[in-house]
Amino acid sequence: MSLFKEKKSFFGRLSEKITDAIMVRAEVDEDLMDELEEILITSDIGMDTTMTIMDRLRDKVKNDYITSPEGVKNALRNIMTSLVDKGERQKLCKEYPLLILVIGINGGGKTTTIGKLAYKLRKEGRTVMLAAADTFRAAAAQQLSIWGERNNINVIRHQEGADPSAVIYDAIQSAKAKGTDVLICDTAGRLQNKKNLMSELEKMNRIIDREYPEASKETLLVLDATTGKNAVSQAREFGQVTDITGIVITKLDGTAKGGIAVTVADEFDMPIKYIGIGEGIEDLKEFVPDEFIGGIFDE
Repeated sequence: MSLFKEKKSFFGRLSEKITDAIMVRAEVDEDLMDELEEILITSDIGMDTTMTIMDRLRDKVKNDYITSPEGVKNALRNIMTSLVDKGERQKLCKEYPLLILVIGINGGGKTTTIGKLAYKLRKEGRTVMLAAADTFRAAAAQQLSIWGERNNINVIRHQEGADPSAVIYDAIQSAKAKGTDVLICDTAGRLQNKKNLMSELEKMNRIIDREYPEASKETLLVLDATTGKNAVSQAREFGQVTDITGIVITKLDGTAKGGIAVTVADEFDMPIKYIGIGEGIEDLKEFVPDEFIGGIFDE
């Protein structure tokens, strides 16, 4: 059974709205197109992405002589799948050693995502270490340590207020000494002070490049689906301060705002690598474009 069938609240009412709009009509006309456009916009698929989808859909209907509502539904599904499918970039790097820098605002599910990802990698047979480089928030290192204990994983941490780059440095030395496959680094999410964040991330990246040149690297941005269009703004802001290799979208089990996944993938050409669909330790799933879009269409 698809995970989207199991998580009934996933994507909220979007599936019903699209199905209702399409299946009650006997013909394909501009009224149908207008209604579909409105449904997409109100589901937190941004205006630009909605226009891209609708332009392609109108062209497809015209060029392929689509006359049935079911044909429109299939065309819409294929167009949306093509927007979120980033091919090989969709997968987490499998070349080890691997360092994963995890960024995102506080409260977005960053630390929880790290814990779940660590569990997932351990299940795949990888050795994992965590670095608590969010030294700004009092509870961050403690939270990460709890996840470390749950997963039986070593956590490198310093006292609150320490230099985050010093934590990264120590973690790299430890990971190298132990021959660890994957080092996952938490970071502070102070987007409101972009200049500090930029200089902090630049310093971390310099240390990573200098001390761990043999490691592959991923920078994952964690976005909370429940924040809707704010998540799109965060993708834009963080994209300005560092190179992002992939997105993790959390809290998709309790929101009707899953449309931000389509917007982020399209507008910023960023691959979504994982989605969080619940509180459980196994509720971090690899993003599969066909399944994800199929979930909108109840497939």
